[in-house]
Amino acid sequence: MSEGILVFAEQREGKMRKSALEGLNIAAQLSGDIGGSVNAAVIGKEVSSLADKLGKCGAAKVYVAEGDALEVYSPEGYAKALEAIIKQADPAVVLAGYTGMGRDLMPRVAAKVGAGLLSDCTDLKAEGGKVVAKRPVYSGKAYIESTIPESIQMISIRPNTFPPVDEGGGSAEVVNVDASVDMSVIRAVVKEIEKTVSSRPELTEADIIVSGGRGMKSSDNFNIIEELADVLGAAVGASRAAVDSGYAEQAIQVGQTGKVVNPNLYIACGISGAIQHMAGMRTSKVIVAINKDAEAPIFQVADYGIVDDLFKIVPLLTQEIKKLKAE
Repeated sequence: MSEGILVFAEQREGKMRKSALEGLNIAAQLSGDIGGSVNAAVIGKEVSSLADKLGKCGAAKVYVAEGDALEVYSPEGYAKALEAIIKQADPAVVLAGYTGMGRDLMPRVAAKVGAGLLSDCTDLKAEGGKVVAKRPVYSGKAYIESTIPESIQMISIRPNTFPPVDEGGGSAEVVNVDASVDMSVIRAVVKEIEKTVSSRPELTEADIIVSGGRGMKSSDNFNIIEELADVLGAAVGASRAAVDSGYAEQAIQVGQTGKVVNPNLYIACGISGAIQHMAGMRTSKVIVAINKDAEAPIFQVADYGIVDDLFKIVPLLTQEIKKLKAE
């Protein structure tokens, strides 16, 4: 009988992603009712060294699938590897982050192993050996609670929903899994990765985000919110209107057709609040809106609102925060 919880520990270039540590935290909370142990799965090339950190973060076993063909993410390679791990570990629940990788990988694997899948969940609890997952519907305007009838329950969690687990003093048993993944199963081969050099946090993992909309008026004006973001140690985001206007790159677009974010603080500058944008940031813990239109829909979801010209308010905020940090 399937038991225990398996957390897919996403990594990039041998570095653990924050979503993996968030998954281990909620797995520990659910394990008392689900039964069995909390284990982790890690896939890549030469990634077995991550087992030590995963053990300190609560994993009893770490299932490792390694190979040259798994050096960078590919849908076919990673899906085959995680399928092999699930068949060997036989978990009742599989958790992963609702990241770019998790959104692509989990449905593929669920189909392969005959599991049920709930995506983009914002709260989890266990009842009677099953996970009850809360997730947004209708572009975030309502929430539903769902369970999975299949024996394997696969769930992806919106990043920043749960705090990352703290390291303890534990250790994990390492289980090497032969997934038999070679280049013949991979249809799209990554030849080169061009990275954007930035000292700012990754958008979906950031605790603070400063976003600009059409009200920024030009790409040059994004320097205003970039300066505020750097003072706060924040990521920079943009609405689709700003991206479509050429003010910002699509890589930082927040919304239904961009990235879904869940920071502790979201500062919306010159963003009117179209439903598509709010679908991507509505669950932020605190929302601050700066807009000169008092009737802008963004104020309906904002915890704090400033009705004024962003070109006056944002530089003032930056100056005041610099003063506070200098004290």
